[in-house]
Amino acid sequence: MKCILVATEGAEVLFYWTDEEFEESLRLKFSHSENEGEELPALEDQLSTLLAPLIISSMTMLEKLSDTYTCFSTENGKCLYVLHLFGECLFIAICGDHAEGEGDLRQQLRVLKYLFEVHFGLVTVDGQLIRKELRPPDLEQRIQVWEHFQSLLWTYSRLREQEQCFAVEAVERLIHPQLCELCIEALERHVIQTVNSSPSRAGEEALHAFLLVHSKLLAFYSSHSASSLRPADLLALILLVQDLYPSESTADDDNTQPSLRRPWSSPNIPLQQGWSPGSSGPTRTSAGTETDSFSLPEEYFTPAPSPGEQSSDSGSTIWLDGGTPPTDASQVQIAEDTLQTLIPGSPAVSSPRRVFLDASVKETYCPMAPHTMYCLPLWPGINMVLLTKSPSTPLALVLYQLLDGFSLLEKKLKEGQEAGSSLRSHPLMGDLRQRMDKFVKSHRGQEIQSTWLEFKTKAFSKSEPGSSWEETLMDWKDFLLVKSRRNVTMVSYLEDFPGLVHFIYVDRTTGQMVAPSLSSSERTSSELGKGPLAAFVKTKVWSLIRLARRYLQKGYTTLLFQEGDFYCSYFLWFQNEMGYKLQIIEVPVLSDDSAPVGILGGDYYRKLLRYYSKGHPAEAVRCHELLALHLSVIPIDMLVQQAGELARRLWEASRVPLL
Repeated sequence: MKCILVATEGAEVLFYWTDEEFEESLRLKFSHSENEGEELPALEDQLSTLLAPLIISSMTMLEKLSDTYTCFSTENGKCLYVLHLFGECLFIAICGDHAEGEGDLRQQLRVLKYLFEVHFGLVTVDGQLIRKELRPPDLEQRIQVWEHFQSLLWTYSRLREQEQCFAVEAVERLIHPQLCELCIEALERHVIQTVNSSPSRAGEEALHAFLLVHSKLLAFYSSHSASSLRPADLLALILLVQDLYPSESTADDDNTQPSLRRPWSSPNIPLQQGWSPGSSGPTRTSAGTETDSFSLPEEYFTPAPSPGEQSSDSGSTIWLDGGTPPTDASQVQIAEDTLQTLIPGSPAVSSPRRVFLDASVKETYCPMAPHTMYCLPLWPGINMVLLTKSPSTPLALVLYQLLDGFSLLEKKLKEGQEAGSSLRSHPLMGDLRQRMDKFVKSHRGQEIQSTWLEFKTKAFSKSEPGSSWEETLMDWKDFLLVKSRRNVTMVSYLEDFPGLVHFIYVDRTTGQMVAPSLSSSERTSSELGKGPLAAFVKTKVWSLIRLARRYLQKGYTTLLFQEGDFYCSYFLWFQNEMGYKLQIIEVPVLSDDSAPVGILGGDYYRKLLRYYSKGHPAEAVRCHELLALHLSVIPIDMLVQQAGELARRLWEASRVPLL
């Protein structure tokens, strides 16, 4: 039984997400209080009525005492409540089945806030603006926005319970050096260079392109002018792709969470819009402003059925009934028809999405810089993602600098209660006025919304000989889909590391991880099979991840304990570029209501690296983690020795280039 709610200080609901059990409990509660025959209030109104006393009392305490409660449980510990105030919006998470603890709920609230930032950008900085975006006056538009984030939360919960990469919040690489090198070359020549050399690209510049197999990263390439992509942003993009095109195997694993619901076929979200590269650009409302991707008209395409061995002109080709790829290269190409024509069984091409990610604009750091994400499903489970920026991206830097200046000025005024002449003489005021005058003068007559340009060119030219790389991927397709479920096998480690049951190795500097598969669904399984043993080991690993996070939050970098027939261990350490281990230090101890350990809810590891690097200014510092599960018959000294040898082997393997 679970609920997540975002509300104003006046108990106005800005967003909610509930499971079926929570909705049923509300229905029972309000059915007793309403007269017979009267219709129950809307779910939104039920939540507002139920939580209004909690919200108002929390805000009153904050106003009167400058402090308020952040977590509590109801009588007999029936329900756990976690609250966090972000700006002027109060985020509330409720769990009534003891399935999740305070840290889990707090993490989900911060992930939701991060998803707001990725979707809305700098709007999230201002309380009034984010209210308008989350609760638009139009009911249909409001439903669209809410269902979008409800779907993202559903996907995040599913991935966190099923995928190790989301459990530890790191990007999992699909390890195959030969194919990885081939794909990097293809992304460089036939994606980034082709798009950027096109004369009709409407001023957009391709920055990053990468290939995903389910939730695992196969290859990644960035243009020379692109700034690096944060691991947190890359993981968020993988989440968005998985929300658009859920992997069948992980979606089938949802029998462990039957209460979670997702609006699979919501009439309010055009999930299956076709994208025409030759489209005339953004659609506009009657008010003349550009609409978001939610409000674009729905377009559906039903392709004619094709025989098993007959090719379609689509790049998202699937050879049915055991057919083989055609030898005619003209039939296998990623071109305009790839983005317009879909054959049966192939996922629909989604509309471009505007996302806001950290970047460097003109060598200046700019959080939440606008990008456009294009996602092309090559085959079910295999997707290509392209990130571009528009010519007006520098405008985001100017807006951020102005907004940051005004926010700082507002803070100074609140602290000093300055007004009138004091405001005019403020040191920040002169600089802000000059920059604002320059900004208004240079953008006079332009609508800010019109800066978002649609991609008007073909992502791949029909005459481009690079279609051969899709043929190569076709040869590898089935292998990749299996490899994504058996990425790393324990068999290759058992001889050198007897007693080792499972491990997760994470390079926190790059945000990448390596771990043997733990899938136990009906369709796919790891070496442990599909029975209770696989489920038991998986439960142990997820429990170790949560426990290691809690201890790291309290300042512990090493954890070793016995639980039944297993030894569970966790190690965090620092080393330089050459692989030499650096002296460990006492890491900061965080409070219970601080940002949880992870990268989606606050990027803990980036802050930890900065903290440690202050003592090593002359060398590059890297941070690593290792979680391991051993049989308890292994002596502790041998276990520690194995952990060191395993870490060295995995570090050497992780140096195989991916980018």
